Amino acid sequence: MARSLLEENQFQLQFAGHETFPLRYGWLKKSYDAITKALFDSLRDPRSVFTDESAIADFGVGKNMVTAMRHWSLACGILESVFDEETALPQLRPTRLAHLLFSEGGDPYLELPASLWLLHWSLTSVPGRATTWYWAFNEFNEPTFSRDLLRTHLLRRCDDLRAANRLKHSRISEATLKGDVLCFIRSYATKPDARGSEEDNLECPLTELSLLQPVNIGTAFQFRRGPKSTLPDEVFLFGLLAFWQQLWPSRREFSVEAITHEPGSPGRVFMLDEETVAERLSRLTELTRGAVVWDESTGMRQVYAPNILTLDPFDYVKRLYGKTKRELHD
Repeated sequence: MARSLLEENQFQLQFAGHETFPLRYGWLKKSYDAITKALFDSLRDPRSVFTDESAIADFGVGKNMVTAMRHWSLACGILESVFDEETALPQLRPTRLAHLLFSEGGDPYLELPASLWLLHWSLTSVPGRATTWYWAFNEFNEPTFSRDLLRTHLLRRCDDLRAANRLKHSRISEATLKGDVLCFIRSYATKPDARGSEEDNLECPLTELSLLQPVNIGTAFQFRRGPKSTLPDEVFLFGLLAFWQQLWPSRREFSVEAITHEPGSPGRVFMLDEETVAERLSRLTELTRGAVVWDESTGMRQVYAPNILTLDPFDYVKRLYGKTKRELHD
């Protein structure tokens, strides 16, 4: 039976927090810029960036959207809460991913598919502030579903987690999960609603990944598993190394089946089939210069990495962005 990360104590589970607003274009960069500016301003406490009365004017959105901006910046791994020894309080700080995208000339306006795939990985590969997002991609096994079916299965899973003392609250309300499921679907499925306001119909940038599509005139939805032409091998490798190092640091090899189906794996998060995973793994020996080795000589398709903990996933995506910038200027 596959390992459920929802049952691992190292992960704090959270539902809601987004005020029902999916991630929107510009929010992550604005949040990164605001926190970075506050860190260099001795008169501004970074903790107040999203809570001051001036935040509404600073960000140009309503109060609930400011809360949603903070939520998505943390959930997507752009900001993190770290303990500050000087103040003895938690402080918001930009992450390595944030610096890569917004400061080091990576892709500040999220114009490259690689950037969206990285954000998707950060959002869904492990449970956290977007637990529903993790669960839907990694532990929910219905290829086609309605909102009601998704919510029913999630509510049942929450009851199991509560019985195992993995949820702080005695019960997660159906209303909370209904809002979470609706926000999840709007994060990935392109489904304009003519009855809504213009703002309600703004798409989340993650819809560009085409991971979820409406069927039956929008009454049901379907995950799109299979090859992903816009997913660079470097981002696939980033996910593989992160999965390996964080969840299975003592392992030295993995089979194609595990990398395709194990919760938190690149196959689950990126919705890849076994043959696509095998094809991508076969290219990693060259990409990593032998640090990750593809082998099928024994009849078992596997990858080996005897020094897995010495590899830095960011090295490969930095090379990707560097190569992309050179190609754009040539």
